[in-house]
Amino acid sequence: MTPAARLSAAIDLLCAIQSAPRRPADATANAFFRDRRYIGGGDRRAVSAMVWDVLRGWRRLHWHLRETHGEISPRLLCAASALLSGMNMDVVRQLFSGERYAQSPLTSREDIALKDLEGKQLSSRQQTLAVRLEYPDWIEKTLKETFGPRLEDEMAAMLGTPTLDLRVNLLKADRDKALDALRRESLKAVPTKLSPWGLRLDGRQPVTATQAFRDGLIEIQDEGSQLVVAAVGATPQHKVVDYCAGAGGKTLALAMTMNNRGRITACDVHDKRLAGAEKRLRRAGVHNAEAHLLVTGDKWAKRHSASFDRVLVDAPCSGTGTWRRNPDARMRLTPQDIEELVVKQSEILDRAASLVKPGGRMIYATCSLLACENGQQIDAFLKRRADFRRVPKEEMPNLLPAELREKAQFSLTPLRDETDGFFACVMERIVEPKVEAPKAEEPIAEADPAT
Repeated sequence: MTPAARLSAAIDLLCAIQSAPRRPADATANAFFRDRRYIGGGDRRAVSAMVWDVLRGWRRLHWHLRETHGEISPRLLCAASALLSGMNMDVVRQLFSGERYAQSPLTSREDIALKDLEGKQLSSRQQTLAVRLEYPDWIEKTLKETFGPRLEDEMAAMLGTPTLDLRVNLLKADRDKALDALRRESLKAVPTKLSPWGLRLDGRQPVTATQAFRDGLIEIQDEGSQLVVAAVGATPQHKVVDYCAGAGGKTLALAMTMNNRGRITACDVHDKRLAGAEKRLRRAGVHNAEAHLLVTGDKWAKRHSASFDRVLVDAPCSGTGTWRRNPDARMRLTPQDIEELVVKQSEILDRAASLVKPGGRMIYATCSLLACENGQQIDAFLKRRADFRRVPKEEMPNLLPAELREKAQFSLTPLRDETDGFFACVMERIVEPKVEAPKAEEPIAEADPAT
């Protein structure tokens, strides 16, 4: 595709994303490219990069175009993004030539609005902190509670382009074998710093087209998500529940840590997600896992009460920790969403806790940055459930790196850890001590009347 055709496709994709404001942008993009299979892999990555640059700079772009009369259209946003990235106005006008596959020429209104941006930077000290760091105004107080004086640095790190992290499937390969397999397909990966199974690639790479992926040697999984699995500490002797399994990424990793032994039940309320998980399990060679659809009136939980060694609760959350990867989520999130999620997380914790046997563990995790979904949620749960406690640091799983074994809960951020934002807490159901029945007192011997 020509540069003009790529820009035109990016504008079309951005229009599709704006037309479905409650749908995740990556889902819209996947459907967009499925309907346009003539767009090759390199062009898809280039088009996606242009659109994601606009999404990452959404508030700043609108700030620069704030005095524009009329609609701030996808055309204007894509053109403004190019200009604020260093492109000059003459090149932008050429991209809007109106020739085959190119967008129609800029209108006089568009030309005036864009010409004023030439030579400027996307970020400006004149912008408010929320605009410059691309988060909603209403969430600033909550973010300050989480980060304090580190707020600006932490949120600036959220504006970067995420890496592509992979998890080596130890059921089929070790890390060196996976590295070699990727290298043979011209993909240069490096080991991750914290996860013992992780590999990292820069930017968007065609991983799913590789033989290593098709053979199940690797899975796409952020390093932070891998560390949540490490916090579970599942072994081949365990019965495990992945309570909010979704598409099964953590189920796959759990099966690996259990060496394909023991038993895993992957639960979710969405049948399509579970169906996708089962396909991934087959490709990875996993045969110690089964799927269970959670439905209203289901007796499964009652039948399995207090019977699992490990219960992982990867709770539905705001997703604020994935804003690097899903910048459109910043625009969709509302205060009402947070209120509803906190209630839902509390209910899920209570239901999942009933599955943990005495002496077993429940691991609560989110990809959120917000204290109300993380530490505060755990504090409230432990007040309700005196039979649970945070695990002492000396009993944290050895699979975790030493710096994360310092306490029963940990947070990860892009700035400090170069991962997505994650939170995890390891709790144990207390074994109640057995109380022995008091021994019956021996009767006092009566005096022998004969003496």
